[in-house]
Amino acid sequence: MTESVLDYMTRLGRAAREASRIIGRASTAQKNRALQAAANALDAARVELTTANELDLAAGRANGLEPALLERLALTPERIDGMIVGLRQVAALPDPVGAIRDMSFRPSGIQIGKMRVPLGVIGIIYESRPNVTIDAASLCLKSGNATILRGGSEAINSNRAIAACIQRGLAEADLPAAVVQVVETTERAAVGALITMPEYVDVIVPRGGRGLIERVSRDARVPVIKHLDGICHVYVSAHADLPKAQRIAFNAKTYRYGICGAMETLLVDQTVAKDFLPSMAAQFREKGVELRGCERTRAIIDAAVATEDDWNTEYLAPILSIRVVDGLDQAIEHINKYGSHHTDSIVSEHQGDTRRFVAEVDSSSVMINTPTCFADGFEYGLGAEIGISTDKLHARGPVGLEGLTCEKYIVVGDGQLRGQASV
Repeated sequence: MTESVLDYMTRLGRAAREASRIIGRASTAQKNRALQAAANALDAARVELTTANELDLAAGRANGLEPALLERLALTPERIDGMIVGLRQVAALPDPVGAIRDMSFRPSGIQIGKMRVPLGVIGIIYESRPNVTIDAASLCLKSGNATILRGGSEAINSNRAIAACIQRGLAEADLPAAVVQVVETTERAAVGALITMPEYVDVIVPRGGRGLIERVSRDARVPVIKHLDGICHVYVSAHADLPKAQRIAFNAKTYRYGICGAMETLLVDQTVAKDFLPSMAAQFREKGVELRGCERTRAIIDAAVATEDDWNTEYLAPILSIRVVDGLDQAIEHINKYGSHHTDSIVSEHQGDTRRFVAEVDSSSVMINTPTCFADGFEYGLGAEIGISTDKLHARGPVGLEGLTCEKYIVVGDGQLRGQASV
């Protein structure tokens, strides 16, 4: 790259700002045509996608990338299928842009309402998972936003191959290529430039490890929609159906270790711990999951000592911390102290306990009798997700189409004047 990173990123930002005005007024049919065409392009490019991904996987292994990150990086046939389905599902979703709500007359005679509009230009910074490229592009496009995608260097070949399919979809719908731009440079300075361009970028969405999120949150001059670690809990209460609880806990941990909705800590009520933990532990050991437990847990099953750091750790690996708690109060206290406000679940047949858990656990998704791995935009019917926000402003939980828009007031009158009678 002969131009400087700052000049390159400025060029992308300027192009994105111009493209945002075009995609912001594009019709629903035109946006859907681009999404369907991109899906067709992905389906036709399976060999190219797999070849590009194999280059990234080989480089990752050579560079000592951790198994959990390699698992996130892999573009399996099933994940390619998932990307195609995700594009088609987003195309089928209602278009939020232009929707008007709460129109009402005021005493003056004017009408007041709110209309949903795109955010503008969204910068997305992410690591490892190349399928994020398609999720982010599809959601930004359908919600009328231009986007600049800066994936991790470990997925550069995969991201380029996916971006080529997106560009084919945009071209078929007569939309500018700058609606979706993938940053070609892997230099870290590109992130610094992207998060400090408020004249071109309206919102930043970082997806990755704590280090990336903290850096972006600290240095950004652009509003940030973020989520931190996915330290997710399942609490097996005194009123749990234990066979059901065993199935839920096992799925919550082992569905996929590398997702942010994977259970990292299992909390078990003291009244059921002796009946529940031995068979649960045997199932986890058979799967190869390393168990770390509190003192009361270790009195029941064979487990390594769980330290204070374990309660604060997102493993993204076949490791599980277990704590026996006195009851619902201590379970809620533990989750609110050590959790990351991502996703937490209770297994209980007691309506009063589940009501309290839902009301008092301070997380973006709170679940009853279901595993935490359901925390996902696709599973929530959003088509895909831009990320799972643990913030409390603007968007919380899986961020789909509506989370990539905001509202503005619209006021309709017929010559009314403030402080004067209508003419």
